[in-house]
Amino acid sequence: MESLSEQSFLILAALADQPRHGYGLVTEVAAMSDGRVQLRASTLYAALERLAARGLIAPDRDEVDNGRLRRYYRLTDTGATTVAAETQRMTDQARAAKRRLAKRDRQAAPRYGVTG
Repeated sequence: MESLSEQSFLILAALADQPRHGYGLVTEVAAMSDGRVQLRASTLYAALERLAARGLIAPDRDEVDNGRLRRYYRLTDTGATTVAAETQRMTDQARAAKRRLAKRDRQAAPRYGVTG
């Protein structure tokens, strides 16, 4: 499985609980990343096209709101499987990093009673 960019992962994760339109995705991704990831429209729609081409998302419905067309996207079953696998991969990597940091901390801890 091809790994996902952070932006693509966050877009898919934002669609995990419900379909969303473009602006809804922008705000949800910003919230999920504590404002660290700010999607511009051009970046978002290019990512949506790539994710749709891979079968990870699909158009859900179109609505007109104040004269503007809003296209909603939904996560496909393949997309949900991909998000779950990517989440597990990141969890495993974080766990490995924590183990290494703990080992480093133990090695760097002052040794009382040892001179030298």
